[in-house]
Amino acid sequence: MSDVLAVRAVTFIRAATPILSDIDLTVRSGEHWALLGPNGAGKSSLLNICAAVTFPSLGHVEILGHQLGQIDLRELRRSIGFVNPRHPLRSNLSGEDIILTGATGSIELVPRWEPTDDQRDHARYLMKSLGLGPGLYWHTMSQGERGRALIARALMTDPPLLLMDEPSTGLDLAAREQMIQTLMQLSTSGITTVTVTHHFEELPPSTTHAALIRNGKITAHGPVESVLTSEHVSQCYDHPIRISRGRGRWHATA
Repeated sequence: MSDVLAVRAVTFIRAATPILSDIDLTVRSGEHWALLGPNGAGKSSLLNICAAVTFPSLGHVEILGHQLGQIDLRELRRSIGFVNPRHPLRSNLSGEDIILTGATGSIELVPRWEPTDDQRDHARYLMKSLGLGPGLYWHTMSQGERGRALIARALMTDPPLLLMDEPSTGLDLAAREQMIQTLMQLSTSGITTVTVTHHFEELPPSTTHAALIRNGKITAHGPVESVLTSEHVSQCYDHPIRISRGRGRWHATA
């Protein structure tokens, strides 16, 4: 399998404060990674670097075979689907138009830009695939509908890499389970995914690998069965935590 992400000796400093320190991580094609750790551990900062949104202060990053800093970012970002639950959309766009902004990589619809018939057909296909009906608008969507719309938006360009930052934020139980089913469906498409989450029960059974992050450093990483153990998780969170798994789902108890 080819490397989709190669992060080597990456350090990220913001306002003279180290956020990430000496991070090494390799994600290969077809793998499905989870990034977990306490609040402020650096998970979202690492994901932003993997999404070519933020540059590391030190180190080397290759995304889809391209070295960060030596490729046109607009071109690279078209190959990356990025789901941010804090999507800063202000207009009351329809579900279809939200998804179409994924074709232009913009938050709002680009003035005077018109999608092709194929792009509209693809947006409608994604809406249907992710259980989004017609007549939905951003301001009145539920959190679950917004989450699925943002995943559809990220998939608009058929990216080989999908990055998700807490995609279940604000979802109720039913919406969370629908989201997990959506991620399970994606796992059969050949796409590579990396998901940041705070909650072990939100991990889909299709998760293949995991990395635990504490104080800006990776404390364990590799195949999910060897990483999500009571010992590793307790060390990462500095608290005794018991990890169990049943029917493909993980559970964490103190």
